[in-house]
Amino acid sequence: MTVPLIDPFQRAISYLRVSVTDRCDFRCVYCMSENMTFLPKKELLTLEELDRMCSTFVRLGVEKLRITGGEPLVRKGIMTFFNAMTRHLESGALKELTLTTNGSQLGRFADDLYAAGVRRVNISLDTLDETKFADITRWGRLPQVLKGIDAAQAAGLRVKINTVALKGFNEDELFTLVEWCKSRDMDLTFIEVMPMGDIGNEDRLDQYWKLSDLRARLAEEYTLADLDERSGGPARYVRLEETGQKIGFITPLTHNFCESCNRVRLTCTGELYMCLGQEDMADLRPALRNHPGDDAPLEEAIRAAIAMKPKGHDFDYSRQSVEGRMSRHMSHTGG
Repeated sequence: MTVPLIDPFQRAISYLRVSVTDRCDFRCVYCMSENMTFLPKKELLTLEELDRMCSTFVRLGVEKLRITGGEPLVRKGIMTFFNAMTRHLESGALKELTLTTNGSQLGRFADDLYAAGVRRVNISLDTLDETKFADITRWGRLPQVLKGIDAAQAAGLRVKINTVALKGFNEDELFTLVEWCKSRDMDLTFIEVMPMGDIGNEDRLDQYWKLSDLRARLAEEYTLADLDERSGGPARYVRLEETGQKIGFITPLTHNFCESCNRVRLTCTGELYMCLGQEDMADLRPALRNHPGDDAPLEEAIRAAIAMKPKGHDFDYSRQSVEGRMSRHMSHTGG
């Protein structure tokens, strides 16, 4: 049996997040600037290279594969890749194949994703107000996303809504979002805004809404019961006793969740980031491209990268300035 991937802090790496493109059909104000310069297509890993890369990680013990972007479903031919990953689900080596999406393309792809073995999707949605949605996404249209959610549920996909908590923007929709997700039997996770990349004229501190404050607001209306449940990601969950629904909190700023981190992120150009909140990375492309018939150098490069995984990140808003800011955009690393 191949020796599994263990980092310097004895954490087993079993979860790989893969950005298949840095491109997106939205321009969310906390994620990227409106006039983005995207990577030349020739720099991206081909779908065949993504297959080989991910298959190597699966062989080394990765059991959960999450496809991200940018918006992963705008990558041309992306279903070829999903269909290729199906073989690892069928063999039992891969326990879950899933994706994070803005929902805009689910009307086209929901049935095909289910057929490929995807059973859960995370959909990023920060407001149910059509005007506000157009403002925050710059290019997005809420009805298109809502139709995508309809298509996902009709196809049999379990939907979880990811909402970035934004001060002064969606504070007034907290209970509306909770009740809407309950009415549609969808889980809901709130995320603190992270200091990733240049976002133009937007101010991180102006956007930052502490989830401890959000949780306190929820507790005014609901009884919150902490859950021990983990989904393989950084979220901590509570159950709302009055409705029975599960609410998640991803809190990289107010609570460092690094002690149990089991994941790494692969960019669409073959760079492996061992931590979302650190700049250190390993370029796996040379090992992939210089040895087309031999995966041993790629395995060696992956193991060397995991050996450099840091204990945690340095995100910090506590000093009234953004500490630990990353120069790269979230769309580059993978959301």
